[in-house]
Formats: sequence, structure tokens, C-alpha cells
Amino acid sequence: MSGRSFLDTNIFVYTLDRTNPEKAGIALDLIKTHVAQRSGVVSFQVVQEFFNVAYKRFPSAMPMENGAEYLATVFRPLLSVHSSLALYSEALSVCRRYRLAWYDSVIVAAAMESGCVTLFTEDMQHGAKFGSVQIENPFR
Repeated sequence: MSGRSFLDTNIFVYTLDRTNPEKAGIALDLIKTHVAQRSGVVSFQVVQEFFNVAYKRFPSAMPMENGAEYLATVFRPLLSVHSSLALYSEALSVCRRYRLAWYDSVIVAAAMESGCVTLFTEDMQHGAKFGSVQIENPFR
């Protein structure tokens, strides 16, 4: 892997999914690699979406007291894109140009803003390219 990579919310969510150990393992390896190499990026949106899902989606939801540790150890080294007028403006452009859903457009715009060459997600078509950002589905 060369260049910076953006990790979408579903990558983090799969680390909590006990029903799919294969995807959980792939996701965990991807996160560990990008944290260790300092090549991974997430945005404020990914953090918000993750905690929303982590606290209520699974039968054994993440305990609230684990959130601070997860934030410090996993998200802190990756979080580099925050909300801004420039980000939303680019997201509007991406939405219009590529006809993506709004939240996908914000993710793509965040990947662009941070200079990522790869966006790891299963929510968009594998191999699709948005500007200099290429979609890669690590679970395919």
C-alpha cells in the first residue's frame, strides 16, 4: 500500500461484528496497518457514525466506558479531517458531479481533502474513481 488511505465507517464497525469473523479480521488488520504506518485517515463523520452504531447496533454493544479508550487509541492517530465550509462545498460538488448520496459525497470529499489515493469502503463500487481517489472494497 502506498500513499494515504481513507477508512470508511464500515471498516471500524466490522471489528465489533461477532457474526462475521472473516470481515472482522480483515478490518482489524487494515486498521492496525494504517495506524502503525501513519498512513490512514478518518474524518469527524466516521467517528460520529461509528459510535452511533457501536453503542446500539449489536446485541453486545460497546460499553460506554470503552469509548474514550477507542477514541484515544484508534481514532486519535487517524482523525485529520474536520467539518468546514470548504469540505461541505467540495462535497456538494462531488454530489453533483458523481451523483453520489450526500453522506458518501462528504466521505469522498474528506478523502480528497486529505490527499488520500485510496478509500476503503464496501459502500461504493469497487474500482470506481473520484478525482484522484480510488475505491477499494477490502472484503470482496
